[in-house]
Amino acid sequence: MRKIVALFLALAMLSVMLPVASAASVEEKRQSVRKAAGETLERLYKVQPEARLAVEKNAGYAVFNNVGMKILVAGGGKGKGIAVNNSDNKETFMQMAEVQVGLGFGVKEFSVIFVFETEEALTAFIDQGWEYSGQTTVAATDNVNGVSMQGAASVSPDVWMYQLTTKGLAAEITVKGTKYYKDDELN
Repeated sequence: MRKIVALFLALAMLSVMLPVASAASVEEKRQSVRKAAGETLERLYKVQPEARLAVEKNAGYAVFNNVGMKILVAGGGKGKGIAVNNSDNKETFMQMAEVQVGLGFGVKEFSVIFVFETEEALTAFIDQGWEYSGQTTVAATDNVNGVSMQGAASVSPDVWMYQLTTKGLAAEITVKGTKYYKDDELN
């Protein structure tokens, strides 16, 4: 009986402390996302130096770090990221969820960097979320801004995407049933 009472008291104390602990850690979570995004951009610039100019000279960008798992015929993944408007440096913290169907097995860590040529494309991505499914291969240039998008794939009008794996820049980009949306906790 003592163990049950002690457990009950511990759970009661934890439930009181949890909101305080999570409120205090929101900024820590934001910093963690910022740090991961910065490290991801540095990895991208190392394997694709031209990407720095593309990220800096367009309307904005978003960086996501993801972990996916596939077992037999089903798989999925999740990740966190940040979208940044280059004109005012406004940050929007986001999440992603992925579902895929097909034969396979394994765990994959990867990063996705979106470059938005226009503020409208960035705003639509942030405000409406975004779903994407399909596969594309690497594209070459953005003729509008004169910025090389070498190593990136055009995934929709005014939106380019780089995908990094642990081995470097991906030659093919596959995003199946992926939803990007605002992170209510961190915004």
